[in-house]
Amino acid sequence: MQFRREKKVGPTFSLQESLDTGKDDSALTLSDLLQDTACMEETCEKKDDASRLRGLIEALPARERQLVLLRYGLGGQPPLTQSETAQLLGISRSYVSRLETHALEEIRAQWER
Repeated sequence: MQFRREKKVGPTFSLQESLDTGKDDSALTLSDLLQDTACMEETCEKKDDASRLRGLIEALPARERQLVLLRYGLGGQPPLTQSETAQLLGISRSYVSRLETHALEEIRAQWER
């Protein structure tokens, strides 16, 4: 009876079971090869947050979207200062500041929903 039960369950492995030994006689275990689940969860959460943020930025009006991408370097280029952004967009630095503030407030409000 015990044999049948064990056959259904299958073999039992320990995470500390030695799989191989290295050149310096250090044992490689199964736990060394498996990624920490907390780390995996954190990575997944970061990816979800990044995806959600991209969606919120895409939902902004065109000018505000472009401004956020330029200011924070989200389009693959380095982040620009307000003055550099203003010069690129042909508007004043103070208007860049107002647009940026409005865009970030909008993103923040949508994020909290």
